[in-house]
Amino acid sequence: MGPVTAHEHQETSSMNPLNGKTAVVTGAAQGIGAAVARKLAAQGARVIIADVQADAARERASELASVTGMEVTAEPLDVTDSRAVSGLAEKSGPVDIVINNAGIATNAPTLDMTDEAWQRTLDINLTGTFLMCREFGRTMRGRGGAIVNISSIAGFKATRPEVHVGYDATKAAIIGLTRTLAAEWAGEGIRVNAVAPGYANTDILKAVGAENPETLAQWKSQVPQGRLMEPTEIAEVVAFLAAPSSSAVTGHVLVADGGYTAW
Repeated sequence: MGPVTAHEHQETSSMNPLNGKTAVVTGAAQGIGAAVARKLAAQGARVIIADVQADAARERASELASVTGMEVTAEPLDVTDSRAVSGLAEKSGPVDIVINNAGIATNAPTLDMTDEAWQRTLDINLTGTFLMCREFGRTMRGRGGAIVNISSIAGFKATRPEVHVGYDATKAAIIGLTRTLAAEWAGEGIRVNAVAPGYANTDILKAVGAENPETLAQWKSQVPQGRLMEPTEIAEVVAFLAAPSSSAVTGHVLVADGGYTAW
């Protein structure tokens, strides 16, 4: 039998594995981010919702605090603003978990995509993720922590029928960023992983499905499970990668897509 590791000495409640932890979740005023924030709070974490939609973030924080009984606060944040990200990292105190969920998608044929739309997608999805990793990585250095970046099935393959080259490119780049940082920061005790969700049953996709039932049907037909993923299902795998139970996992991309990328 080998030596007992430090991780084996950790005593973490299976019900509240994140007790005493502080987590920052970007883009958590709605959708997958909101589901992740709720899950982390339910597992005992103090959660900071960082979102450019300040009013919506405050409402979500109040709701989740009431539902979970945990401290959930909101901070207005534009992830493309380096000074704002640095300021949040300084203001938040010791943060143990960072979930980089903020992102946008611009649907447009590549030949019609403007320079402005391309740059905005890169700024929010990729640069925003980089800035959050860099600034909070500085505060985690030597102390440890867990970073989970939200990629997508579009980071692995072109999706259809939608066309969003900027989104696809940034989600693929997030996978590369995740693996590089995981290797670079392993010695600092910082784990960096990614989750690649499939088509999720968010308000945005519900609206698309209501307007274009044929698109919704095509999406489902490409998924072996024949359905959209629920935001709560994505939150479960994000929470796993944020928790001490995944202490041996870093540089990994966990795909939660109902089998979409298997076909």
